[in-house]
Amino acid sequence: MNNPIPYQDPIELVRSLIRNVPDWPKPGVMFRDITPLLQDPRAFRALIDIFVYRHMRHKLDVVVGIDARGFIFGSALAYALGVGFVPVRKQGKLPYKTVSAAYTLEYGDAVVEVHQDAVKPGQRVLLVDDLVATGGTMLAAVKLLQQLGSNVVEAAAIVDLPALGGSSLIAKTDTPFFSVCTF
Repeated sequence: MNNPIPYQDPIELVRSLIRNVPDWPKPGVMFRDITPLLQDPRAFRALIDIFVYRHMRHKLDVVVGIDARGFIFGSALAYALGVGFVPVRKQGKLPYKTVSAAYTLEYGDAVVEVHQDAVKPGQRVLLVDDLVATGGTMLAAVKLLQQLGSNVVEAAAIVDLPALGGSSLIAKTDTPFFSVCTF
């Protein structure tokens, strides 16, 4: 007889596999590394299921993932929900006409872009990334999607670092925010 795998709360399973990397990419920063979570098939499935069950009734048109880790689970989520996937990329990575937004993040300034025809006015969009710290990247992506006329149903992340204020800034845009876990 096979020994069954004991039940583990999916959120705790996800949280338990996020590795802390002190002093990376610079001294004083505690980096939250999701790669152990992605390497564990049970945890990765649990993560996608958490998002699927949360959003399956939202009648989404597209999932938008933010460069680069948002692509990993954003595309799996889009597949599971039966909707399209759109990448928001770092500046200069997309081949067609783009719209862009500049922002400030913990380590400097950056620009993100999306193809100008990536979403259509009125489309219902779920925006995903791995982590929200100061919120700059996600806020820039919300701005781009709204500029294109889409309805950002929710901005979501695996990890929220609320002490850095990003999720509060996202909430001030009237964009609902969800994270699987906080640190």
